[in-house]
Amino acid sequence: MERIEAIKTIVEQLDDELIICNLGFPSRELYSIKDSPRHFYMLGSMGMASSIGLGLALTQKRKVIVFEGDGSLLMNLGSLVTIYSQSPKNFILIILDNGCYATTGSQCTYALQVDLSKLAKGIGFKKVFKFEKPHEINMRPILEKDGPIIVHVKVEPGNADVPVIDMNPEEIISRFMKIISSDK
Repeated sequence: MERIEAIKTIVEQLDDELIICNLGFPSRELYSIKDSPRHFYMLGSMGMASSIGLGLALTQKRKVIVFEGDGSLLMNLGSLVTIYSQSPKNFILIILDNGCYATTGSQCTYALQVDLSKLAKGIGFKKVFKFEKPHEINMRPILEKDGPIIVHVKVEPGNADVPVIDMNPEEIISRFMKIISSDK
């Protein structure tokens, strides 16, 4: 399945959750599928979406969903240990695993040799779900569970032909901050 197809399948099953999306093409793909002030699009800081999502989950009541690529997650593996240790009940990490750094030229990642689901289970995560086909992805029962939750989605390498996000970073953060400030 293509990454954009996985993102679309997941987003169609969400309601008012906060979403932190990995930089580059995943953010552009999410933006092209469904823009929302509840979406924070990373435009830099590779490997930091899961850490930003964790910080957000620790301060919010609403569910926080992070779309993270395998390459970004591998750049900041310590985030998995920290997420597990903090164990926010409202946190869902969705790993979009295409085995490459798609945004920077599709160089292979070590996710081709390391099963990220097994890695998460080895850290201690009890709720780990793995999907390989879009019709398998059912977020409804996952959203009803307490986190932290790992959702490992295998996707094909490649990027969808989508336009760049037509907002500057200040606009993205400003509208996102208004949403999370209204939740307190």
